[in-house]
Amino acid sequence: MTLRIENQMCYFKLDEDGQEQSLPATRVKIVTDNDKSMSFVELAGQRIYITEVEADALTVAGATDGRNHVKAEEPGSLI
Repeated sequence: MTLRIENQMCYFKLDEDGQEQSLPATRVKIVTDNDKSMSFVELAGQRIYITEVEADALTVAGATDGRNHVKAEEPGSLI
Protein backbone atom coordinates (compact mmCIF):
# COMPACT_ATOMS: atom_id res chain seq x y z
CA MET A 1 0.00 0.00 0.00
CA THR A 2 1.35 3.42 -0.93
CA LEU A 3 -0.88 5.28 1.51
CA ARG A 4 -1.82 5.43 5.16
CA ILE A 5 -4.19 7.88 6.84
CA GLU A 6 -4.06 8.92 10.49
CA ASN A 7 -6.25 11.70 11.91
CA GLN A 8 -6.91 13.27 8.48
CA MET A 9 -3.16 13.30 7.69
CA CYS A 10 -2.18 11.33 4.60
CA TYR A 11 1.20 9.63 4.35
CA PHE A 12 2.25 8.62 0.85
CA LYS A 13 5.16 6.27 0.21
CA LEU A 14 7.27 7.90 -2.50
CA ASP A 15 9.89 5.24 -3.16
CA GLU A 16 11.02 1.69 -2.50
CA ASP A 17 13.09 2.81 0.51
CA GLY A 18 9.93 3.73 2.37
CA GLN A 19 10.39 7.51 2.22
CA GLU A 20 7.05 9.14 2.99
CA GLN A 21 5.59 12.57 2.46
CA SER A 22 2.69 13.76 4.58
CA LEU A 23 -0.11 16.08 3.62
CA PRO A 24 -3.43 17.03 5.23
CA ALA A 25 -6.29 15.23 3.46
CA THR A 26 -7.92 18.56 2.63
CA ARG A 27 -4.93 19.39 0.39
CA VAL A 28 -5.14 16.12 -1.59
CA LYS A 29 -6.94 15.91 -4.93
CA ILE A 30 -7.69 12.54 -6.50
CA VAL A 31 -7.59 12.46 -10.30
CA THR A 32 -8.21 9.81 -12.97
CA ASP A 33 -5.61 8.72 -15.52
CA ASN A 34 -7.99 7.85 -18.37
CA ASP A 35 -5.36 5.97 -20.38
CA LYS A 36 -4.59 3.63 -17.46
CA SER A 37 -8.10 3.67 -15.96
CA MET A 38 -6.53 4.33 -12.56
CA SER A 39 -6.78 6.97 -9.86
CA PHE A 40 -3.76 8.94 -8.70
CA VAL A 41 -2.64 11.93 -6.68
CA GLU A 42 0.17 14.28 -7.69
CA LEU A 43 2.78 14.65 -5.01
CA ALA A 44 6.32 16.01 -5.14
CA GLY A 45 6.06 16.32 -8.91
CA GLN A 46 5.13 12.70 -9.48
CA ARG A 47 2.00 10.65 -9.86
CA ILE A 48 1.23 8.28 -7.03
CA TYR A 49 -1.24 5.67 -8.31
CA ILE A 50 -3.73 4.43 -5.75
CA THR A 51 -6.46 1.82 -5.58
CA GLU A 52 -10.12 2.76 -5.58
CA VAL A 53 -10.33 1.64 -1.95
CA GLU A 54 -7.52 4.09 -1.10
CA ALA A 55 -9.23 6.82 -3.14
CA ASP A 56 -12.47 6.26 -1.24
CA ALA A 57 -10.62 6.37 2.10
CA LEU A 58 -9.01 9.66 1.08
CA THR A 59 -12.38 11.22 0.26
CA VAL A 60 -13.75 10.13 3.64
CA ALA A 61 -10.73 11.81 5.28
CA GLY A 62 -11.49 15.06 3.41
CA ALA A 63 -9.66 14.87 0.07
CA THR A 64 -11.16 16.40 -3.07
CA ASP A 65 -12.60 13.78 -5.41
CA GLY A 66 -11.75 14.80 -8.97
CA ARG A 67 -12.18 11.32 -10.43
CA ASN A 68 -14.25 10.64 -13.51
CA HIS A 69 -15.83 7.39 -14.57
CA VAL A 70 -14.00 5.55 -17.32
CA LYS A 71 -16.30 3.65 -19.64
CA ALA A 72 -15.34 0.70 -21.78
CA GLU A 73 -15.34 1.21 -25.49
CA GLU A 74 -14.79 -2.44 -26.38
CA PRO A 75 -17.40 -5.17 -25.92
CA GLY A 76 -16.57 -7.58 -23.10
CA SER A 77 -14.24 -5.15 -21.27
CA LEU A 78 -14.15 -5.38 -17.48
CA ILE A 79 -14.52 -1.62 -17.12
